[in-house]
Amino acid sequence: MIRALITFWNLHRISILLVALGLVFYGVFGYELNRSDSIRLVTLFAALFFLSYKLIQFEKWNLRFMVTSGLLFRAVLLFALPNLSQDFYRFIWDGNLILEGLNPYFLTPDAWMARGGPAFPEVSELYEGMGSLSSANYSNYPPVKQYFFALCVYLGGQTVLGSVISMRLMIILADLGILYFGRRVLKKINRAPHLIFWYFLNPLVIIELTGNLHFEGVMLFFFILAMFLMVSGKWFLAVIPYALSIGVKLIPLLFLPLLLPLLGWKKVTGFYIGTALVLGAFLYPLYFPEFTDHYGQTLRLWFSNFEFNASLYNVSESVAVSQGAKPWEFIKQYGAIIPGLTALTTLMICAHPIVRLSKYWFGAALLVICVYYFLATTVHPWYIIFPLLLSTFTNFRFMYLWSATIVLSYIAYGGEEVEERPWILILEYAAVFGFLIYEIIRNKRNLSAIAKNQVRTPAD
Repeated sequence: MIRALITFWNLHRISILLVALGLVFYGVFGYELNRSDSIRLVTLFAALFFLSYKLIQFEKWNLRFMVTSGLLFRAVLLFALPNLSQDFYRFIWDGNLILEGLNPYFLTPDAWMARGGPAFPEVSELYEGMGSLSSANYSNYPPVKQYFFALCVYLGGQTVLGSVISMRLMIILADLGILYFGRRVLKKINRAPHLIFWYFLNPLVIIELTGNLHFEGVMLFFFILAMFLMVSGKWFLAVIPYALSIGVKLIPLLFLPLLLPLLGWKKVTGFYIGTALVLGAFLYPLYFPEFTDHYGQTLRLWFSNFEFNASLYNVSESVAVSQGAKPWEFIKQYGAIIPGLTALTTLMICAHPIVRLSKYWFGAALLVICVYYFLATTVHPWYIIFPLLLSTFTNFRFMYLWSATIVLSYIAYGGEEVEERPWILILEYAAVFGFLIYEIIRNKRNLSAIAKNQVRTPAD
């Protein structure tokens, strides 16, 4: 036993030291960091990215070591309250409402408090913690996500810390599911299974999901499970997990048109109908006559009122304002065209024959979601975790770079007011777009050859 430990140490001592250092850094990040301390935040992120890169470089074929490392990094954060986002307070608020038999879409938190407040524990702490922006608007979280909130709050004993721990454990389990099925999908499409560790060990994923309790990981688990079933020829079994993925967050709706060339007309029609029925079943218990109006009001805010860490939007706004446009009017006009432009892009991509091949479908999905976020007015760091995962199934690596540079957006929180600095945006997106253009040029000939010579009939 001792000899085996000595041998293991001799073989992996550098990696073990990297993990130990990572545990310290994640501990500092989770328990001692203030979001306004921009220099410390960016420095810790940079150090963690370097450590993750070296771990993948040294141990990418050592599955047990890599999984253990990822779990240890997440376990360090288990008892920490999120320090980069206050969204979790609204998660717990909505979960408590469901447990009390109340509809989270019916009233805003401000309206509930005006009526004397709901009768669940720590209601004042939750109301104050979510902030005035959240409390003034109806919930924008889809029904399946609401049920997960309620489950976690129930398991956590309706306390803030207990609910946080329950959500964190659920997100960790989801990441393990992504790791398992992600590796199987990579094998199915003849790519190296270790590429999934660019997701599993990525500091952005660990900090924003496990640390800050964003449910992208739960959405991605159902999505990757559905895609595994589809590339395995079991499209009919993929209906439920795909619907659950949409029910956690609406983003997978973007890829529904892309399923047509992959599955063909007959199968995709059944898939669409099944998905709609499953979503309808989850929505039904929370539906009431004003649901569409309340939910639509909040969704419209994201397209026409909010702006943060945007790329093409900021360029367009600067040009428009220089020509005399008013910013508050321009964002409404700009936000109104984003869905149309994204839909048009998706339809154009669907027409390309390469999308029929499951091996290259993920590249098409990556392009669609990146177009959406490049056009978007708001791009929070955790938003890009979806395209980050998709990129592991492609030849494109620019998302790894973006997952590192997007942390610069947190510099906007360095003062008393949220203030974005143009040079930060330029630095972030110049690196991303520059590397993306390089990769497009590098892969252009390969894509043309594939489309011309390797296209087959749609997958069974």
